[in-house]
Amino acid sequence: MRKIIQTEKAPAAVGPYSQGVRMGNLLFISGQLGIDMATGEIDYDNVEMQTTQVLNNLKSIAEAGG
Repeated sequence: MRKIIQTEKAPAAVGPYSQGVRMGNLLFISGQLGIDMATGEIDYDNVEMQTTQVLNNLKSIAEAGG
């Protein structure tokens, strides 16, 4: 059974995409940008912060997907 995963703790999917899809015990997560959910901005001057934010966004989707 396919379940669409969505959380407000990560950037919303744009277009016909989902943040994630769970099928059985597999979780497929879409690519993420380094958007800081607190500000809605990307810190283009700091790749380390962007990387950290991408991983935080992926973690939020994974947690929402169980």
